[in-house]
Amino acid sequence: MNDELLFRIPLGSWAQSFVSWLTSTLDGFFSFIGSLMEGLYDILGLVLGEPPFWIIALVLAAAAYVAKNWTLAVGSLIGFAFIYGVDQWDNAMASLALVVVASLIAVVVGVPLGIWAARNSKVSAGLRPVLDFLQTMPAFVYLIPAVVLFSLGVVPGVVATILFAVAPGVRFTELGIRQVDAEVVEAGHAFGAKPGRILRQIQIPLAMPTIMGGINQVIMLSLSMVVIAGMVGAPGLGRPVVESLQRVDIGLGVEAGLSVVILAMYLDRVTAALGSRSKVSRAAKAKAAR
Repeated sequence: MNDELLFRIPLGSWAQSFVSWLTSTLDGFFSFIGSLMEGLYDILGLVLGEPPFWIIALVLAAAAYVAKNWTLAVGSLIGFAFIYGVDQWDNAMASLALVVVASLIAVVVGVPLGIWAARNSKVSAGLRPVLDFLQTMPAFVYLIPAVVLFSLGVVPGVVATILFAVAPGVRFTELGIRQVDAEVVEAGHAFGAKPGRILRQIQIPLAMPTIMGGINQVIMLSLSMVVIAGMVGAPGLGRPVVESLQRVDIGLGVEAGLSVVILAMYLDRVTAALGSRSKVSRAAKAKAAR
């Protein structure tokens, strides 16, 4: 027996009306944002996609060597050779371009917000429910307004990825700044340093390992969302994953899925290694080794 609702909150209608108002009122703004994101993606896609496979693979392996060591570089080359061997190289480079664009924008937005929240409790309290909303909303839901505002293709995938991945950048940055020893900050004030200088030369360097952990999470979430964004026409490894699901093609699904895993492992190891190269991390390792 179904009970009748005592009242019905028309939340869906309100949301649809709000999105319709946005599309009609800010059409020029969204067109500009879409053109900017698509332009960034096209440039990066050209850089990664046009040169021969072996050149890009060597450059990425060299980046792994600089970030950590020869073991990571050789492992990266083997992984990239596998991606090329299963004919997913072009899709992998498209995904990498999309991840870099989305992650870059998410970091540019998230890190300053995290710093602001760490320095202002009211901002922190206001951002907390927004970040909770962004982190708990199902990933597929982000695709709906993104498609309405930007149609199909690259841009809705980038926008949905930014919304999905920006929260860790804000939270980890705020956490890192707040964890800086208050006595160190007070010493900076005692020597006459201005707040901006204390932020640049004391708080950010000491918080850098935590901030880099947040950036690592932003990149990982971006890669996972980029695959889901293949459902709305975003290029990259998401397309073969969606095709394999539609056609129940196990072979294609395994090839594309393993390519995603290899790309994720490369990005995770490189960003984690870069985080450990900060002065604070090196000092902590040296202290632990004594």
